[in-house]
Amino acid sequence: MTLAPYACHPDHSRGRRFAQPPAPTRTEFQRDRDRIVHCTAFRRLVYKTQVFLNHEGDLFRTRLTHSLEVAQLGRSMARSLSLNEDLVEAIALAHDLGHTPFGHAGQDALNACMRPFGGFEHNLQSLRVVDTLEERYPEFDGLNLCFETREGILKHCSAINAQTLEQLEPGGVGRRFLDRTQPSLEAQLCNLADEIAYNAHDIDDGVRSGLISLAQLQQVPLVDDFRRQILAEFPALGERSQGRRLLYETIRRMLSAQVNDVMAASSQAIERAAPADLAAVRQLPALIQFSEAMAARSQVLKSFLLHQLYRHSQVMHTTRLAQQVVQELFAIYQAQPAEMTEGFAARSTALAGTADEATARARVVADYIAGMTDRFATREHERLSGQRLLP
Repeated sequence: MTLAPYACHPDHSRGRRFAQPPAPTRTEFQRDRDRIVHCTAFRRLVYKTQVFLNHEGDLFRTRLTHSLEVAQLGRSMARSLSLNEDLVEAIALAHDLGHTPFGHAGQDALNACMRPFGGFEHNLQSLRVVDTLEERYPEFDGLNLCFETREGILKHCSAINAQTLEQLEPGGVGRRFLDRTQPSLEAQLCNLADEIAYNAHDIDDGVRSGLISLAQLQQVPLVDDFRRQILAEFPALGERSQGRRLLYETIRRMLSAQVNDVMAASSQAIERAAPADLAAVRQLPALIQFSEAMAARSQVLKSFLLHQLYRHSQVMHTTRLAQQVVQELFAIYQAQPAEMTEGFAARSTALAGTADEATARARVVADYIAGMTDRFATREHERLSGQRLLP
């Protein structure tokens, strides 16, 4: 397909940190996507969960299924907007590689453990995975992805971490957080595709779990407008036995409405701003966006999910147990680094006597824990503590 002049063109990429000859049959962004799909961290996503933990059911979303859904939504919107689909897919598939076990519960717990040592940001950890932690190539650590893919992976970054990145890579992926400029439209698109995907699948998972109901969702206009529309067309779906079909069709229409809204609103914003190229995009406000009306309706849905699902007493109980697992693992590995696998234990041992040894060793422990799946973290905690906190 023909790319817009303000899209990311693979032939004009800012390149890789370690120069490599081009692939004969793939563009640079296709090559990035393939490296991500084949890496170890990507496979681990199948046993890392979103809201519900891995033992709570076989059909709840995992980080892997979520990433695939973001990629699908992102590619569809990118095609309509004449943006680079391959880059969008690569960013989408990699954006959660740095997430901890146990979803946001694990992330919050690890951030608390790491607060004296610089904190923990899952977006920054995703960048660490593709830049450093994957060990697949003889010439370099990490996956050696293109600048544009790495930029999209780093969705958020604190000022202090951006400054650290800037020192290591002047003018690199941390620079925009200091200059307050924008990433590519492909990266912006992935941000919204991520939001659309998790709002939709959290409704599905929440109803499946029994923690929220379609009746409760009637207070959310973005959901209920479609539910009522569907029942007017298909009255039989109002029967109790047809609840699952009604839910699926409601979510499907809600997704389509949000995707169509993003494409229309973004097209208008791009037309008004008229960026000549990617450099112009970076100097403008974000152009990939919801309409004002859809943004407001989406915010109501997010507020509902926060109060009715994420803060549900059952979810909070599991959250506290998961956080205890992460916190106690962190303390154990800090005191006994030899309990980590050989490679991480060796990294920790090699830091003895170095400058800022405590911070560097804590980061090794954080890297190790962040790479765990839910079930591995649970098993490790039971092995090392003698307690079984989670099934």
